[in-house]
This record gives sequence, structure tokens and C-alpha cells, in this order.
Amino acid sequence: MSRVQDVTMSNAKIGRDLLRPIDPGARAVLIASVMLMLVLSSLLPWAGDAAGWQVLTGQASPELKIGLLPWLFAVNSTVVGLGFGALALITRRWVFAFAAGLAGAVVTFEGVIAIWSRQTSGQHGPSIGLILAVICMAVLAVQWIKTIWTRDED
Repeated sequence: MSRVQDVTMSNAKIGRDLLRPIDPGARAVLIASVMLMLVLSSLLPWAGDAAGWQVLTGQASPELKIGLLPWLFAVNSTVVGLGFGALALITRRWVFAFAAGLAGAVVTFEGVIAIWSRQTSGQHGPSIGLILAVICMAVLAVQWIKTIWTRDED
């Protein structure tokens, strides 16, 4: 009986830890600013003269041969950088900040691979918008990881 109570109490503690509030403090302003820069980077060219929003929605010119990796980065940076980030800022829950930080690191790596794919495609190389978006994702990942790493213990 005692073993069952220990497991139940352990599961309850895990649930409380995941839903524990975070306080990003002044870091929240930096995160929100970088999220805005990520939105603005979608207005800049990513490959040739195709803007990031065109890559995201698949409306880029077929002659540019954008490929899968820049599109995948556009989708994931929108979902993770803006979606998870907004969810974490609004709810201020540890689990959402953790998801934003961990997924942000993965999406940053994906963005570096997207830049590489544009450089080796033989077509138009990466433009300033794609590079700025990758930098924004890297900054967001670092800031979210710092936020979850320095959370207060009760």
C-alpha cells in the first residue's frame, strides 16, 4: 500500500513541477522583441526574391526551386517560435517554456540546414530574411533555455 501511495505522490509532484509557473522577468521583453523580428523576417527575401511568407505558404516562384528544407523551417519556426513562444509567455508555465526552448534548438539546427541547402542548391543562395530568421530562432531557444534553467524552486 505504501508503494502505491509513493507512486501516486511522485506522479502528483511531477504534474506540479510541469505546471509550475515561471517568471521570465525582463527576459520576456527580449523574447517578445525577437518574436517580432521573426515576424518581420518573413517579409524579407529568403531565397532569390521570394519572401518568407511566400516560402511558408508555397507561393514562391517555381523557378527558384525552394525545396523542402526552407519550407519546413518556415513552418516550424512559425509554430515553435511564435506559437509555443506566445503560449509560454501567456501562460507562464514551465512545460510550455521547456517545449519552446527544446523545440527552438531543434528548429535552429533545421534553419542552419536550410541555409546550407540553399547554398549548395546551385540556385539562388539564402537571403537576409532566412539568415535573420535562423538567428531569431537561436536567440529564442537560448532565452527559453535560460528561463527554464533559472526557474525558482519552492
